[in-house]
Amino acid sequence: MSHTVRDLESRIQSSPQYREGKFHNVTARSPKFSTKDFFVLLWKVFFQTKGREPKKKLPSQTLRVNEGQVGAYLTWFGHSTFFYQVDGKKILFDPMLSRCASPIPGMVKRYHYDLPATAESLPELDAVVVTHDHYDHLDKKTVKQLVSKTKLFIVPLGVGKHLRAWGVDDQKIVELDWWESAKVDGVSIISVPSQHFSGRGLRDSQQTLWSAYVVESSTRKVFFGGDSGYWDGFKEISERCGPFDLTLLDSGQYNEMWEVVHMRPEQSVQAHLELGGKTFMPIHWSAFTLALHTWTDPVERALLAAREGDIEMITPMIGECFEVGVDKPQKKWWRD
Repeated sequence: MSHTVRDLESRIQSSPQYREGKFHNVTARSPKFSTKDFFVLLWKVFFQTKGREPKKKLPSQTLRVNEGQVGAYLTWFGHSTFFYQVDGKKILFDPMLSRCASPIPGMVKRYHYDLPATAESLPELDAVVVTHDHYDHLDKKTVKQLVSKTKLFIVPLGVGKHLRAWGVDDQKIVELDWWESAKVDGVSIISVPSQHFSGRGLRDSQQTLWSAYVVESSTRKVFFGGDSGYWDGFKEISERCGPFDLTLLDSGQYNEMWEVVHMRPEQSVQAHLELGGKTFMPIHWSAFTLALHTWTDPVERALLAAREGDIEMITPMIGECFEVGVDKPQKKWWRD
């Protein structure tokens, strides 16, 4: 065991989020449903499938790389994966570019669309940032393909063990507790709390931390929300790190049985208000089906809630490169 790993274990043990052998949310809330609920859910998963996936291939654009261009440019890959070009730096959030988001091959398939880029075709990256270790946010194959072209991997406490097992050198890994930060040549990446959970198997639940991130450059401040239920911590994040030019908030894959760890679209809009955001974008939809609602329900409900709250909401197409704080993509591309 290296000194670095020993030091990491000491940090985990002393983390305010870690007790009784597990990481915990700030609140004590957790998903609860009965055995009956579980079997009802299974029945709906297999027999109530209408509208839960798109019938046709989705439109998408090829990744545009702005070499040497000043500004903050964001490209959505669907779900929660983003390519962020800011102050000349190239940062990939939640590296998941594979076909399936599941430990079981062939399950949780990506919708039919052309990815803006593959892991192999991405340019050299200054950083890869991970919000948590669930399969739809952290993909082994993608990470292994990015190892040689990535300078730094920024992850929540404990997640580094996955990367080390996949061939990432320890010197490339920065593990953050909540309210800790890392610098990528002048761009600040701050880990902040979210209300979620972690684990990649049956025996490792809550063994790694989950995070949202504040990314602050010389001109722009963006909130990458990762996965989260609605909770009362958004105001504190705003007070300590806000306000934000853009908030990217979990708005899909919700259900009343697990609403404490995934927000409904209306809650995402409320979180945006509490964060002091200027522009809101719903994420965690349009790539995988992980809940019972229709695949367009998240964006349609978010649009309605944003309109009622007089909030500026953007809906970029997958692969569309837009400048944060300048461009306002609002085409209803999913309706075509």
